[in-house]
Amino acid sequence: MDDDKEKKVQQFLDLNRESTRGRLKIYIGMSAGVGKTYRMLQEAHSLLNNNVNIKVGYVETHGRKETQALIEGLPIIPRREVFYKGKKLDELDVQAILILHPEIVIVDELAHSNIPGSKNEKRWQDVMDLLDAGIDVITAVNIQHIESINNEVKEITGVEVKERVPDKMLQIADEVVNIDLTADELITRLKEGKIYDHSKVQQALQNFFQPDRILQLRELALKEVAGQVERKVDYQITAKQTPYRHERFMACISSNHEIAQRIIRKTARLASYYNSQWFVLYVQTAQEASDKINLADQRHLINNFKNATELGAEVIRRQSDNVAHTIMETAEEKNVTTICIGKPHLNLFQIILRTGVFNQLLKTLSKNNVDIIILS
Repeated sequence: MDDDKEKKVQQFLDLNRESTRGRLKIYIGMSAGVGKTYRMLQEAHSLLNNNVNIKVGYVETHGRKETQALIEGLPIIPRREVFYKGKKLDELDVQAILILHPEIVIVDELAHSNIPGSKNEKRWQDVMDLLDAGIDVITAVNIQHIESINNEVKEITGVEVKERVPDKMLQIADEVVNIDLTADELITRLKEGKIYDHSKVQQALQNFFQPDRILQLRELALKEVAGQVERKVDYQITAKQTPYRHERFMACISSNHEIAQRIIRKTARLASYYNSQWFVLYVQTAQEASDKINLADQRHLINNFKNATELGAEVIRRQSDNVAHTIMETAEEKNVTTICIGKPHLNLFQIILRTGVFNQLLKTLSKNNVDIIILS
């Protein structure tokens, strides 16, 4: 067993030497309490024993004794103390890490939102800064925090997760490790008080920690890691033989916030699966001019553009009352192979149908071998 650990440590060290940019390793799990932080700290000890300059930048033990015990003996970079709304809070000290510049740093809670006024809004952005500085990062996240599956998680748990991480973090990761437990094992850990305090166990069992929910989240985590491995094989092996990635997706959205959000996320999943470039097209008609659209819709639209950019899309904004023609023009200009659009009740789709050139759109797209996907 020790030999296996040593081999894994050596493999990670070998990866470190291949690039000047920092390398990223992500531990992912289906929920809190599966052992992501515990495994990170175990790895930190192994690396330290191999004379690697590794530091703990931020670890959240949640009061778990087994995890807390593993902190002992590891070099820790003190957290940055911040006062916010009269309270003293701790944050990851990115500047201190950059100054000390360890080979590897442990940064827990990847989906964390930083205190307002911090350099970056999100911790995953802090991690990007560390990687850009040539520091390797080992981090952890739960599957429910991945941006493009936010809707699926909401359907499973009934809760919309607010703190989210863009899919690109998994895509740029050099290694993604799934920490897996069965539903029974996880519930046993919960009842033993190894995840939350005993006073919170009953409430957790009635809400998040239900066997069917755990099973579905476990499936999402396993699928995500399997997909990441498949994409990596495709990129590192297949792409070398055929470097041009033919698939190009384009999501067509309107100002309808919720539907546009779903289209963006689903298109992001498709683009991620095919390891391809993708675009988000917003055609602003006269009805959606800035002096006619309400402020709430404008804010939602800007947030959707921001979200799309974080997910790896190139956002294209056009002004036209001939939506179908603009879609055709943009598809040709960007060599799009697949257009993703909302189902018929979407305003954008209704506009296309009313223009009377829908058949022309279909003919043009068919001629150029462009597919249309109507997303629910």
